Amino acid sequence: MTSDKRIKKRIMAGDFEVHVTKRPGQKNIYIRVSPPNGEITVSAPAKISDKLIKNFILGKIPEITKVRERMRKQFRQSEREYVSGETCYFWGVPYMLQVIYEGRRCMIQRVPERIIMTVPEGTPLEKRKSLLTEWYRRELKHMLGILLPECVKRVGVKINSCNIRNMKTRWGSCNISRERILINLQLVKKPPECLEYVLTHELVHLLEKNHTNRFKSLMDKYYPAWREAKRILAEMPLDHLQK
Repeated sequence: MTSDKRIKKRIMAGDFEVHVTKRPGQKNIYIRVSPPNGEITVSAPAKISDKLIKNFILGKIPEITKVRERMRKQFRQSEREYVSGETCYFWGVPYMLQVIYEGRRCMIQRVPERIIMTVPEGTPLEKRKSLLTEWYRRELKHMLGILLPECVKRVGVKINSCNIRNMKTRWGSCNISRERILINLQLVKKPPECLEYVLTHELVHLLEKNHTNRFKSLMDKYYPAWREAKRILAEMPLDHLQK
């Protein structure tokens, strides 16, 4: 048991291993299937029995199987070497990476159809990776400076901070008590409407904690195109996942 009285455990429901968190004060059971391999997590009221949780999961087997199958079929890019000829996505558009070895400066330029990386001769892979990653981070931060105030005003909430993190299983997250949100760095590679959808999603959590019918109604109100943006996120190529 943790200091905030949450109870965490693993249980088996049929052939599925499930990560369960029981929380005092929670009223309903919520289930999440996370990419890339369909890990199942459940959030449940503290007093509910493991047997009831298992029965709940078993009743959701068709939906879980469908989601896991879709995740496994979604195209994922091969491991990046950050060399000329690789494809780099930027706001949903594929660009060809061109690496030029010259001079002493490291820089990134975007031109029609290409992202040009200029680095000194002998620059190692990790340095090339870091250079592109930080360029992506700056570009995402710039877009957040435009979209975030619009989304905050539209939803009618306030936040204390919005930070960027490279996350494996979530496009965003919201710390409701601290009024802070996190945005996945990988969103810089998706169309801007996907970023707007995730921002709105996390902000709406400040009005409705869980993914209830009210939550969906609020999403319909504040970003009517959210279902299409969610579909795009589910269909676009994913980055290579480091094991």
